Order: sequence, then C-alpha cells, then structure tokens
Amino acid sequence: MTDIPTGPRPSPGKEEETRGAETLTLVPHPDCPSRAVRSIAVTARRDGDRLSLTYRVAGAIGDVLWPVPAAPGFRDELWRHSCFEAFVGDEGTPRYVELNIAPSTEWAAYDFDDHRTGMRRAAGAAVSEVVWQPAEDVAELRATADLSGLAGVDWDVALTTVIEERDGTKSFWALAHPAGPEDFHDRDCFTARLAAPRRA
Repeated sequence: MTDIPTGPRPSPGKEEETRGAETLTLVPHPDCPSRAVRSIAVTARRDGDRLSLTYRVAGAIGDVLWPVPAAPGFRDELWRHSCFEAFVGDEGTPRYVELNIAPSTEWAAYDFDDHRTGMRRAAGAAVSEVVWQPAEDVAELRATADLSGLAGVDWDVALTTVIEERDGTKSFWALAHPAGPEDFHDRDCFTARLAAPRRA
C-alpha cells in the first residue's frame, strides 16, 4: 500500500511542509502488452474531498486511438476505448466509486456496494476541469473529481488506464494487477492510500 500525503496546495513562494502529491507508475497487464505506449505515470493529490489527477502517457502517441473531442459531460461506457480511470474505495469497507475520464473530456462516475455489485450512477461524485494535451511522444490528461460521497474517510485508490491502439489492440494498465485476467475492480488493485485530512 502506497500512502500519498494529503493537504492543501502550498501558497506561492512558500515551501510545502508535507508533499501533497506523489507520482506513481502504472504497469500493463502481462497478458496485454502495448506496442505503442512505453509508460504511464499518474500524479494524484487529495485536497479535502477533491481528487486531482494527472496522467502522463509516453510512447508513439499517434498509434493510439484516442476518442475525438466532445462537449464535457457524463457518458456511459467510456471504458470500452482509451480511457483514464480511478477507483476510490472507502478504506475498511467494500464500497467504492469508479471514475472514467476520456480524452474527449467526457466522464462517468459510478457507485458500487462491493466488487462489481450494485453499480449505479454516483450521487456524490462528479468530474470537472478535464484538460487533454497530446503531443508526438507524450500526452497528458488532467482532471479534478469531487468525491463528496466519500467525505471524511480514508481512501484506498486504484489508478488505471485502458489504451486502445489503432488496430484495435487493447492494453490494461494499473498500479498492480490481481492474478488471472485483468480486473480493475479487484481490491488487489487498490494499492494507493489517500488519508482523510486531519482536523486542526
């Protein structure tokens, strides 16, 4: 389990007393390697009940099939194509929220009661400020999620990505993978921890 320090962003010109973000590396599922992508790194920061994410993809960016730009908003089944994801669990309970964030700037958020059980549109989660910046060798997506439905509790987090190449080949990236087929919902993938902010 990787503990990621939490806290507000430091004021300009001041040193950050406790680092509030950490960059973590995703690995592809061994059964689904990628020819186009060399690496994916994710920076995660918790500020209260807001989760800020930056995904950085390195490789042959033009060989990846990225969703075309669209108006920001909720859309189902984004995970079927290239998509950046986060699974945020209530530490010590089976419930969790799934976030899907597409380079199109569309997003989705779902509540689950347990592993793939009770799926429904999340009442206490929304994504905003999605920015997609592709280049020849590196592409970056930044987004912020409001997770008021998980307010005040420590979070177990899985950070994941689906990459679809132009020939239809898909690779599945995560901080860790369970034994067997890829399954981002498996709690073994939730290897990062974001503690609830301490009260003064």
